[in-house]
Amino acid sequence: MGVIPDYQTVTETQGRAAPLTVRQKWELAWKESIDPFNLANAAIGAGFSQIGNQTPKYGEGGRAFSERYAAALADFSTQNLFSAGLLASVLHQDPRYFRKGPEKSGIAHRVLYSIGQVAVARQDSGRTAFNASGIFGMLLGIAASNIYYPAASVRGEVMAARVETSLFGSVTGNLMSEFWPDVQKKFFHRRKP
Repeated sequence: MGVIPDYQTVTETQGRAAPLTVRQKWELAWKESIDPFNLANAAIGAGFSQIGNQTPKYGEGGRAFSERYAAALADFSTQNLFSAGLLASVLHQDPRYFRKGPEKSGIAHRVLYSIGQVAVARQDSGRTAFNASGIFGMLLGIAASNIYYPAASVRGEVMAARVETSLFGSVTGNLMSEFWPDVQKKFFHRRKP
């Protein structure tokens, strides 16, 4: 429906997409960081955190919500900049999701492919490799969050929960990237006059 922009999916399932330049990787990281959907998503996450009084050191009220919202934005941004910008450039990995598409395989295979792409990246050369830029970028972003989260939130169990949330978000994003074009085509296609 065009509500959620998708800058990182390569939908061309035929042929080979050209690799991104270093500049394009940094532009992608920036776009993902300032995307209105991610800004709204951070607000929703901050709202749930406020309601559940997660990170109690923030307290209650408008100021506490603002701090939670700023932390959520920083989480998105640092992970994007480390993953899609810095590490993708240094390690010569493509931070985009390469859609398999329905013409190549069935639903179960595409689901497994989508989940697996959290750990697999395409090198700029076109070969596949461990997704070091994505995984280590996520971990660096989470480590950087220790700077702005209250000291009570810098514990092993809290950090593990952030890793779990980030991995779940990556899997969900990949599944959306893989299947949303099919949903759009099936249910939201425009009929020609």
